[in-house]
This record gives sequence, structure tokens and C-alpha cells, in this order.
Amino acid sequence: MGEYGGRMASEAVVITVPGPNGDREVRISSPSRVLWPEPGITKLDLANYMIAVGEAFVRANGDRPLSLQRFPDGIDGEQFFSKNPPKGAPDYVRSVMVVYPSARTHPQLVIDEPAAAVWAVQMNTVVFHPWPSRAENSDNPDQLRIDLDPQPGTDFDDAIPAAIELRSVLAEAGLDAFIKTSGNRGLHVFAPIEPTHEFQDVRHAVIAAARELERRMPDAVTTAWWKEERGERIFVDFNQANRDRTMAGAYSPRALAHAPVATPITWDELESVDPKKFTIETVPARLVEVGDPWETFGDAPGRIDQLLAWWQRDLDNGLGELPFPPDYPKMPGEPPRVQPSRAKKA
Repeated sequence: MGEYGGRMASEAVVITVPGPNGDREVRISSPSRVLWPEPGITKLDLANYMIAVGEAFVRANGDRPLSLQRFPDGIDGEQFFSKNPPKGAPDYVRSVMVVYPSARTHPQLVIDEPAAAVWAVQMNTVVFHPWPSRAENSDNPDQLRIDLDPQPGTDFDDAIPAAIELRSVLAEAGLDAFIKTSGNRGLHVFAPIEPTHEFQDVRHAVIAAARELERRMPDAVTTAWWKEERGERIFVDFNQANRDRTMAGAYSPRALAHAPVATPITWDELESVDPKKFTIETVPARLVEVGDPWETFGDAPGRIDQLLAWWQRDLDNGLGELPFPPDYPKMPGEPPRVQPSRAKKA
């Protein structure tokens, strides 16, 4: 009979999702479809995970424009990004118009309650990518985000001292840093900020912090955009701060074999955690035991004025703009978009 003739075609379950507006019933089709073959995690398992972490997930990712990374055939199959909300969204799922770097406007999904996240799972979403800005003020980020990305020859343990020093750098600039695992090999350092500056300014604030970190740890950290110049160091990916650039949100699963989750941790835990142990199967119990380390995120947002003063100081000292992602329009003051070894040959 196969997928189309028999049980699979009609197989569906309806699950109850509690939320701020009462219980909602969400239909999950193909609940036994395996999304992560290695641990055998199914679509229904993922839906139940989203219910278990729902409150913390919505606190971290709700009220933000969101892109969905969807895997109709599991993590080893085809994938695509949904920026426009998928068709047939229930009435408790809203969207908001946002402006992309190309200056085009598009609607993006906004999640306001756990049922909306579970519905996204029904649409085969595995990874959730929230913007660093709120739905009603999408041009002005209220999060400063820094991605510490281990390069070949380095790993998670090498990112730890960089994160600790980065926390000090941000504290000197008046910002309170929060940290999570990326769900892969890196670390994400976030700081809540007042939404008073647009993306370009926030990117410059991130570059200023990255350059300060690089000065303090030149052998361990790099801001070099071109891979050939990075060496065996932790790359501070400043371009993740651009408009329409997103990373996996807090408590979002990742499409990697062992079903890891991008997991908020406390600074006290940082030096002892094993990020591989934070998975869809373990994070719900962790939330119950230790709570949500990001529960107070956003209670006391800081300002980026000091970082922007550092950016200006560096500009005055001859450090210019850094490259933008390749799909971006040419930006003011940007250096040539050609890798240095090719430029030398030319």
C-alpha cells in the first residue's frame, strides 16, 4: 500500500497545546515520520518537545519576525526556508511586514503562543530563526547578537574563554550578556538593548565589540571575514548582526544527527557543559530542573552608545567598514568583495 494507499495517508493525531489563550487542538499529520533517523525522533516527538519547552521558547522567540527552516522528509532530505508564512495558517498565527536588504517588503511569521510553534512543526519546521527585533519595530533590534564560530582546528572548548572575555568587553560597554549553545560547535552571546538604533548601527556596535575582543585575544580570536585569513581561531561572525540574518533561536532544534538544541545556559555552567548533551530528549527535563537561564532576558536592556563610540574611535584610527555578506547590495564604505589572495594576484 505504501505511503499513499493505506495507513500513512490517513494517519494523523490531534494534540492539545496549552497556552496563554487556553488549550488549542493542533492536528499533526504523519506523526510517526522519522525526522532524526539516528535517535529515531519523530514528528510527533518534536511536537511534544515544543509543548514541553513552549513557554520558554515563546519568551525567547515570540513577537519577532521568524523564518522557518523546513524539512519535509527529515533532516537528511530536502530543506527550504519559509519567510512568507505557509498557507493555511490558523487564526492564532499572525504575520508582520518586514523590509529585506534588497528594500523589498515581505510578510514573516510571528509566533505568540506555543500552539503556533507546534503548528510550525506540523509544517515540517525543524529550525526556528527569529529576528533580533520585535514584530512592531522590526527595523530596530532589541538584541545585540554575537556568534562565536570555531574554525577548523578549534572546537567548542576554544570558544569558552572567548565568550568569557566577550562578556567582560560587553560589561565595560554597559551591556549584560546572556549565553546559549548554538546547537552545533559554537556559542551565541546575546545582550538585550533598547530598540533605538537600526541594523547598521547595531552591526557597527558588534564589530566594535569584536575588534576589542580580538585585541585582547589575538591568538585565539579573529574578525577576518575571509576564511583564508582566519587561521585556527574563533571567528566573531559580525555579519550575523545584519538585517535578515538570523541564527537558531533559543530552544530551537538543529538539523544535526543527534537532534541537538540551541540551549540557554548560565555563565556558571559554561566551563562544564557538554553541548552535545542538550537534545530534544534531554532539554525538557533540564528546563524543569534548572529553569530557564534566559527568563530575565530583556528585563534591563542596555544601550549601544559606548560601543558606537568605540566604533567611531576605530574609524578615526583607520579601521574601516568590514565586508558584508555576498548577497547584499554594495554598502557605504565597504572594502572590495574579493578575497585577499585573489586581489594580490590581480
